[in-house]
Amino acid sequence: MNVFCMFMVNIPVLEQMNQILHILFIFLPFLWALGTLPPPDALFLWAMEQVLEFGLGGSSMSTHLRLLIMFIISTGTAVTSYFIPSTVGVVLFMTGLGFLLSLNLSEMVFGLKHSVTGHRVGTKSKALPNGLEKQFTWKEYLFYSIVLVLALLETGLLHHFADFSQISKNSPQAIVGYILMILFIILWILKEIQSVYIFGMFRNPIYPKHAQTVTLFLEKQTKLMKIGVVRRILINLVSPFAMIAFLSLDSSLQGLHSVSVSIGFTRAFRMVWQNTENALLETVIVSAVHLLISNTDIWWNRNLDTGIRLLLVGIMRDRLIQFISKLQFVVTVLLASWTEKKRRKSTTTLCVLNIVFSPFVLVFIVFSTLLSSPLLPLFTLPLFLVGFPRPIQSWPGVVGTTACVCADTVYYYQMVPSLNTALQSAVAAGSLGLLLPGSHYLGRFQDRLIWIMILECGYTYCCINIKGLELQETSCHTAEARRVDEVFEGAFEQEEYARACSINEHFGNVLTPCTVLPVKLYSDARNVLSGIIDSHDNLKEFKGDLVKVLVWILLQYCSRRSNMQENVHKTENKWKASLIILPPLNTSPQTESPEDTDSLNSENLDDWSDDVFGEEPTIKKGKEEKDQLKVLPGINLPIPGSVESQRVGKHSTGTVTENSLYQAVALGYPATDKGKQEAMAYIPLMEFSCSHSHLLSLPEEWISNCLPNSKVKEMSSLFPEDWYHFVLRQLECFHSEENASNVVEEIAKDRVLKDFYVHAVMTCYFSLFGVDNMIPSPGHILRVYSGIFPWSLALDWLTEKPELFQLALKAFRYTLKLMIDKASLGPIEDFKELTNCLEEYESDWYIGLVSDEKWKEAILQEKPYLFSLGYDPNMGVYTGRVLTLQELLIQVGKLNAEAVRGQWANLSWELLYATNDDEERYSIQAHPLLLRNLTVQAADPPLGYPIYSSKPLHIHLF
Repeated sequence: MNVFCMFMVNIPVLEQMNQILHILFIFLPFLWALGTLPPPDALFLWAMEQVLEFGLGGSSMSTHLRLLIMFIISTGTAVTSYFIPSTVGVVLFMTGLGFLLSLNLSEMVFGLKHSVTGHRVGTKSKALPNGLEKQFTWKEYLFYSIVLVLALLETGLLHHFADFSQISKNSPQAIVGYILMILFIILWILKEIQSVYIFGMFRNPIYPKHAQTVTLFLEKQTKLMKIGVVRRILINLVSPFAMIAFLSLDSSLQGLHSVSVSIGFTRAFRMVWQNTENALLETVIVSAVHLLISNTDIWWNRNLDTGIRLLLVGIMRDRLIQFISKLQFVVTVLLASWTEKKRRKSTTTLCVLNIVFSPFVLVFIVFSTLLSSPLLPLFTLPLFLVGFPRPIQSWPGVVGTTACVCADTVYYYQMVPSLNTALQSAVAAGSLGLLLPGSHYLGRFQDRLIWIMILECGYTYCCINIKGLELQETSCHTAEARRVDEVFEGAFEQEEYARACSINEHFGNVLTPCTVLPVKLYSDARNVLSGIIDSHDNLKEFKGDLVKVLVWILLQYCSRRSNMQENVHKTENKWKASLIILPPLNTSPQTESPEDTDSLNSENLDDWSDDVFGEEPTIKKGKEEKDQLKVLPGINLPIPGSVESQRVGKHSTGTVTENSLYQAVALGYPATDKGKQEAMAYIPLMEFSCSHSHLLSLPEEWISNCLPNSKVKEMSSLFPEDWYHFVLRQLECFHSEENASNVVEEIAKDRVLKDFYVHAVMTCYFSLFGVDNMIPSPGHILRVYSGIFPWSLALDWLTEKPELFQLALKAFRYTLKLMIDKASLGPIEDFKELTNCLEEYESDWYIGLVSDEKWKEAILQEKPYLFSLGYDPNMGVYTGRVLTLQELLIQVGKLNAEAVRGQWANLSWELLYATNDDEERYSIQAHPLLLRNLTVQAADPPLGYPIYSSKPLHIHLF
């Protein structure tokens, strides 16, 4: 052992390594404190990504498992190619495996298996998971098979019959090199004219100057779309085959059993498909250098084969792009520190030091570039450190598994499928520029901000992650969102007479506008209802319209119910109401429309005074989904001595404090002894005069009445018989009868059926307005719209019937929307127009509260319109919110990737190393130039707080 140690010590190289490590170990704690020392998992994943991308020609992957599997397979490919004895076999092997590994193999295999399984069971194949919106079809499999066969034929034939003599300017490989140069120039021009700015500075004169609608924009963009199709054909078909020809004719392939040949050409044949644009650039550079440097004694020509040259050029290309991006980020941070007035005094010294010690700053930039690690601005100040090397994803968790979900998440969830389709066209056309893993894009529409990150790229596909940022308007959020709007307005909303080739005024910003995308989503409009909801004439008409709407809704409900009953089982006609057998009201989803059930939070309304309403009923943070009840919740308001009235929901009961509901009107209710109540109206079980009346009969428990006889007589005069008869004639439940018109007339003459509807309709009517038949106030309208009914004799009776309660609430909301439409669009001319209006509400609208669970369901079902009533306490006005589903334009810009990675690295350093979790810390405050607050929001939780994050979405670029 001693002899072995003496032998080891006497080796000079080991002695030097021993000295270096002793010095390095001293600095390890310091490097760890500065965040430069990488964790083992980050270092391992970063190393695999670097080797896979630059050594084996692959791409960073969307998940760590995919990265590991692809790394193992790609390494095995390079090793296997070393042992193949035939040069033709090596070329064919590299070409075939390079093509196959560049495809989205996992999704293709899963899609094929899913399709086969679906055909086997004889059912339609459902949507694939993991965000794969579009399934692979047999045409795509056929396309890939044809391309693979043609590539193998071309490679094999060219290599077999090639003359591997010394390359000259007239050799076949040189001629192919000239073709590649021309092809590169054409593709570069086609790519640049797809975006709004050329080089990010000069406005593209071909790009549409201004387009307010999707139709107008698409008309102006027709030429660009045609150019995009040509560009896609050149990238997907022409360029790969041209580069394969160049590689197949290379004489370096004759040197079999060489590690450099195996590694270099395995990467080269893979890059042709995996990243065609970068591969074309590298091939053009190598070809041009080879033609310019004819001296064979130079190291470049003597010691390096073509595969290794391409590898070195690829590394230099990537590091040069990173260096430029990091340098731009450094300049932006310096400008941001200088232009921020609040911090100018404290940062002036740092700015001066950066200028004085600029060579050292350049050393940090170069070192960070060589390691491909983020350049970390400490606390986003002009004090730069080298962050530890980490993979492209930046975070250890799986993409899309965490997000700060809230009520606004549903808006992003609805728009992502359409956005995915729009991105497919834009990426295929080249509108988003050069597509590289780790690129970041920012989309903007109204109050929505969409963060898009490229995770993985391959042949005819890419994988992305879409995040949605919060919609709440905080001061930081608003300041940066305003700057984003200014940047996009300057690019996409120019006047027609503006200069054809203007300069980007926001060139120093980390955001560079790219294009606009037509996406199907909801536009949000908020209107002030002053003069409508508080108009005495409108409120007076409201009461009459409510009775009509109640009649229409109850008849429609019973009609659908009878149709459902006949479809389930045929029963004999019954002549007595007491013998009518109907299915339970809550057993089938067909008995309710999506609007039949609404939820209300338990903290919806604080009291009944007209001046204490928010825009929406107040919701406690974090409980909006847990506390929602399906019919009517119990509202417990801690007011001493309050009288409580029992309310019954579908699944739970609660109490409503009467004093809190009636503070404004201050009504008193005398106690009534048991057994001395006013005689209630009793509806005896009577026979229908028409044998078909059972088709529209109300449920048995709805027929009993709870109102006194005096109210029964009073309400009979308010019932609109002509409207009742008109609605009967419009029903579709009698079409199966032979004499439908005669049947309708007989039912219309049935006094018993009409009396049942009179009692049900007018009981709901008095439940909505209370005991006093007075014109309601705007505050009363909002309270009932929100589901808080005034106390009345019929309230307990109504709340014990959840379905009827929800129908009454829906009728009230429909009537309110009708009142607003009549005030805005004009009066209703006749019954036919009123029926059309109500049918439109039923089919195309959801009218309710934003806090309702049904509101979210309507958005996901893509209801064309949604309406909600609210109150703005700051302005003291009632408001209406209307969401309209339509195809609109989302503006998209490209972010400086190094600026994003640097700010995320600082965020991680602050929270994990410096433990600075102050919510008001400087490094997350708004800065329009850096978009600092938005960038922090887009980080994965718990460091950031996006409200939506998609799983990896695979986009097909056909």
